[in-house]
Amino acid sequence: MITLQEKYNTEIVSELQKKFGFTNVMTVPKPVKVIVNMGIGIVDKDVFNSHLTELAAITGQKPQLRKAKSSISNFKLREDMNIGAKVTLRGVRMYEFLDRLINIALPRIRDFRGVSANGFDGSGNYTVGLKDQAIFPEVDPNKVKAAQGMDITIVTSGSSVEESREMIKLMGMPFAG
Repeated sequence: MITLQEKYNTEIVSELQKKFGFTNVMTVPKPVKVIVNMGIGIVDKDVFNSHLTELAAITGQKPQLRKAKSSISNFKLREDMNIGAKVTLRGVRMYEFLDRLINIALPRIRDFRGVSANGFDGSGNYTVGLKDQAIFPEVDPNKVKAAQGMDITIVTSGSSVEESREMIKLMGMPFAG
């Protein structure tokens, strides 16, 4: 079975060169990193730790804790309180995560008709939001204490949205419409 990284190197690079007229292989857009962000909020410590272990299982890497920058008394939020987690994936882990996301996790979403093509910023980076972490096969749905969403950002080296969209589409991302 061909991995996503091998598919990118053998098929996608040549198709992007034909379509956009790149003469040098190094100018072809490629995925640089994938950032998985989970804003957990103010919850019990055991629920927070269970979300951290689920994020670590999904990504294969230990999450980096995100802390509150300021105190807000109405929300019972104190400065330096843990309210989220983030993982940055590069290299082989990035390609493996993208492969699992595109081929296994996204098709498991109920009534899935594709991801929005409007998630691109001006630089060619793509962000998609998921509402539940239980769509990943690494998470046991019976042990999930609470549904928790996450944001997944694919940072690319593309200079335009069109180049990055075509690269992500060729990787197999199911865009709606």
